[in-house]
Amino acid sequence: MKYRAICTDIDGTLLDSRRELSPRTIEAFQKLDKNIPVILASSRMPSAMRHLQQELGILHHPMICFNGGYVIIYEGDNTAPLVIDTVEIPVSICLDILLRARNTDIHVSLYVEDLWYAPKIDQWTEKEEKVTKVSANITELETLLQGWQETNTGAHKVMCMGPEEEIKAMYEGLQSTYGDQIHIYRSKSTYLEIAPRSISKATALEMILKDRFGISMDEVVAFGDNYNDIEMLQAVGMGIAVDNAREEVKAVANEITLNNKEDGVAIAIEKIFHSTK
Repeated sequence: MKYRAICTDIDGTLLDSRRELSPRTIEAFQKLDKNIPVILASSRMPSAMRHLQQELGILHHPMICFNGGYVIIYEGDNTAPLVIDTVEIPVSICLDILLRARNTDIHVSLYVEDLWYAPKIDQWTEKEEKVTKVSANITELETLLQGWQETNTGAHKVMCMGPEEEIKAMYEGLQSTYGDQIHIYRSKSTYLEIAPRSISKATALEMILKDRFGISMDEVVAFGDNYNDIEMLQAVGMGIAVDNAREEVKAVANEITLNNKEDGVAIAIEKIFHSTK
């Protein structure tokens, strides 16, 4: 089978132990045929992915942000992206999440397009800024959401970070009330990531490939490590899990490569795309 496109998750999959791209990974991607679209798919915001595109040499390739809620591509020298698709969490749900977090130690952050709004600089804000290399806009979230109500704006992602037991309780409460409207995903025991229910990395990837490249899903190699990658790995022709992936992800993968700290993605790309050259 000749594969014509690559889609990869970022955190826990593509990045190494320093949360960076290793030299081997950069080289593996830069050696690819320039006609092969390389699509980064993540829960991250665009700015937290753009510097990775720069290092990989794929600045004009599409990116799937917020697990599929915001799909964009930078064309030519344009500073603003072309928006391929955008789906938001209703402001009413955002307000309820904020209300539920009141009187807890849960930090709530709101994301829309390429903006990250946080209520204050705390351990959670500092940690995310360090990992993503993006600075938060510190603002009073309730006032922000009241403004959103007037403009009918929603969030592409809501992230809750806090003590494990409080995050567990938040997850259970939101799942009970909004399980049919939003994806509620525990990326870590202390992290809750919330996105619209109607989107996923898989649906976004299929739309991009069909509309812009004329490539079918069975011509794609995809990489992942976590629950939000399962549907994507199942939908493509070659779904590859890194060895540090959750067992549920490994169970649906066609292959398992080495872990993210051992350049698993690069090694698989070398095997599939470079070994016949």
